[in-house]
Amino acid sequence: MAKKLFIETLGCAMNVRDSEHMIAELSKEEHYELTEHSHEADLIIINTCSVREKPVAKLFSEIGIFSKNKKPNTKIGVCGCTASHLGAEIIKRAPSVDFVLGARNVSKINQVLHTKHAVEVSTDYDESLYDFAEYRSNPLKAMVNISIGCDKQCTFCIVPATRGDEISIPSALIVREITKAAAQGAKEVMLLGQNVNNYGRRFSTTDGVCDFTQLLGKVSETEGLERIRFTSPHPLHMDDLFLETFASNPKICKQIHIPLQSGSTRLLKIMKRGYTKEWFLDRCRKVRLLCPEATISTDIIVGFPGESDEDFEETMEVLEEVRFEQMFSFKYSPRPLTPAADYPDQVDPMIAAERLTRLQTRHTQILDEIMDAQLGQEHYVYFDELKPYGRVAGRSDDGKLVFAEGSEELLGQIKKVRITKTSRGALDGIVLES
Repeated sequence: MAKKLFIETLGCAMNVRDSEHMIAELSKEEHYELTEHSHEADLIIINTCSVREKPVAKLFSEIGIFSKNKKPNTKIGVCGCTASHLGAEIIKRAPSVDFVLGARNVSKINQVLHTKHAVEVSTDYDESLYDFAEYRSNPLKAMVNISIGCDKQCTFCIVPATRGDEISIPSALIVREITKAAAQGAKEVMLLGQNVNNYGRRFSTTDGVCDFTQLLGKVSETEGLERIRFTSPHPLHMDDLFLETFASNPKICKQIHIPLQSGSTRLLKIMKRGYTKEWFLDRCRKVRLLCPEATISTDIIVGFPGESDEDFEETMEVLEEVRFEQMFSFKYSPRPLTPAADYPDQVDPMIAAERLTRLQTRHTQILDEIMDAQLGQEHYVYFDELKPYGRVAGRSDDGKLVFAEGSEELLGQIKKVRITKTSRGALDGIVLES
């Protein structure tokens, strides 16, 4: 019988792709098969996130539950950013863990599997040229890493300490991976990196050197590929040429994530974000001018150390002007290995909670207005997921989740859909093309 692998993935899209890489390597070399039930697994992997405190606290609770319910000889591995951060401390606190594998060491999964209490967490390890085995959780769309690590020094963020310095993957390797995915039926690709539009800053080889705008052009030439998405770009690197390419290239989906973090230029400087409120608004205005149909999403932190009422009001001003179609917002969470964790003027948690509630309440009102206006509109939707009760789901070019009646025949197809029902999180429609 084949060995069974259970993997729990916490955190961002890059973690999801890292999990796919581990699944592929374990399947190829160790012949593991995936299971959705941890109690029948021979190997349990928790792929962790350390961006906020909550997922880290959840880790040791999960280890305890898995240890209690697993089969006698089942191994437990902890991978990802928290693994990079805590390293051997994880095994000290939870001896039932068999190995710890950092976010920069994914290709070593088969190596650590056979070494009791192995700890591989170097953030200097270079995987940019490693040729991973193939596995995708959904063959109709591909996630592809274009860089690893992060060179930014945002004072609130632990990621540079857990994923190391930024290295770009050669464009030829990226195009080859996307070409292979497209040949296997993927019409959409999501390009992944901590700061995708900083692509090209550093390579491990002189082959395939280019910048992000040039990479988008190369990727768009892939036969069979019809949609290109990417996350996350950095506002600092959104020059005019990049935004013009975003607007004019028909294969690039008209959905762009522009992380704000704060509307206060004063706080942005303390955060070391590298841009001002005025620059951020200018870039959003440029997107709206060049590409009125585009949707803009963002990230916002409230309660960053030293945030005053006036600082928060500036964030609200940006929300009112840009009217983000999607917003990921959180209370500031002090993280180890970050300067902001030691700043003296920490904001009272109750005040931060009140600000977050106000921000989210207003965004909910804006989102309701945006989604209600979709009634009767038509979108081209790429259907990539089968749902219960005779329904399929997919996303419009501008990133809206759309449901419609349909069967497997619609999967992998881009169809025109008229919206017949709206809600805050998704749209319902009828397919207009057979």
